[in-house]
Amino acid sequence: MNRKETSRCVPPLRLTAFAALFCILAGPVLAARVCTLLVEAGSGAALARQGAQCETRNSPASSFKIALALMGFDAGILRDAHEPAWPYKPEYGPAMSNWGSVVDPTGWLRDSVVWYSREITRRLGAARFQSFIDGLDYGNRDLSGDPGENNGLTNAWLSSSLKISPLEQTAFLRRLLGRQLPVSKAAMEQTEAIMPQFPLAGGWTVYGKTGTGFQPGPDGKPDRDRQFGWFVGWAQKGARRVVFARLSKDGAKNEEYAGPRTRDSLLADLPGLLAGR
Repeated sequence: MNRKETSRCVPPLRLTAFAALFCILAGPVLAARVCTLLVEAGSGAALARQGAQCETRNSPASSFKIALALMGFDAGILRDAHEPAWPYKPEYGPAMSNWGSVVDPTGWLRDSVVWYSREITRRLGAARFQSFIDGLDYGNRDLSGDPGENNGLTNAWLSSSLKISPLEQTAFLRRLLGRQLPVSKAAMEQTEAIMPQFPLAGGWTVYGKTGTGFQPGPDGKPDRDRQFGWFVGWAQKGARRVVFARLSKDGAKNEEYAGPRTRDSLLADLPGLLAGR
């Protein structure tokens, strides 16, 4: 099996017919694409809708960094693509190797640096954070965090209380691109400027953010054996923009992060989804 594309099962050349059928049936169970949406940014016309959970809310995980960037720039906490550059501190907790010792807004979004996000929300404070969420009308707007933990300020978007559906993700992105959000125009422009970019065939450029988290288990707590993955953003060719959201959910344990797997699968699929549309 190709570990980087777990929604596909790649059989050996001499696989029996029965095993091949199992491979076809088992592949989607391991990493089911529960929703894929493509929407014209300007008109809102739906270009593609696949999956049964496009209206089901889910934790945004690190896809929330798009909204958080808007808040940070609007509040003056973030100043431009490279300021502020904050140093990692041991009290932030374990640091991933690719997070580096100093992180700026561009690196934060590119590498999904959790401690940088938490530093932004701490500087916002609970009241202002909630005010931004309400103004942006982001998902269920629930910043309470984990039950009994009083950690909403630093954890609400991480497999916790805050939830948003793929449909709501695309609506939010359309309002960002249409400059219809209740933050400054500069904040929206600066957020766009630090979005990770991916070249695509046919002259398209993709701007998108991943998110990885854990699905709730029977007790309601995150089940670390079953990930979910987001990839949300837009594809641009000339003046045309197509907003997208893909949400995948693993049916079994996988050691590789679901967000990058979801991103890679959609980047592979987008040329076909956009062709002739």
